[in-house]
Order: sequence, then C-alpha cells, then structure tokens
Amino acid sequence: MDDDDDKPRRPVEALPLDLSSLSVAELEAAIGRMEGEIARARAAIAAKRAVRGGADALFSFDGRRADA
Repeated sequence: MDDDDDKPRRPVEALPLDLSSLSVAELEAAIGRMEGEIARARAAIAAKRAVRGGADALFSFDGRRADA
C-alpha cells in the first residue's frame, strides 16, 4: 500500500474545459499546460513503478540463498 493512499487528495482541475469562449492563443496555452501535466503524470507513474519494482525485488523470496 502506498503511503500516499491515506493523504487527502487535491481536487483535479475539472475537465473538459469550456473551449467555446477561448481564443486560439488561449487554446494553445491550455494544450501546453495539459501536455506538461501529462508528462508529469507519466514521470510520476514511472517513479512509482520503479519503487514498487524495487520493493518487490527486495521482499520476494524464491527459496534460494543470496550467497549460494
């Protein structure tokens, strides 16, 4: 279980955005922000998977001794 599971969650910005009132420049800026958030989310997922994989490797037991 992740320690983060017990922490209160910050609300995620409501999507979808109302795009009808945004200018082209505002839409492009919104896309840039969302792409940045996607990249951050993917990096966080990769980091969490790496930690989980390390923990799984550390605590796995296959019946063999490490010094054998």
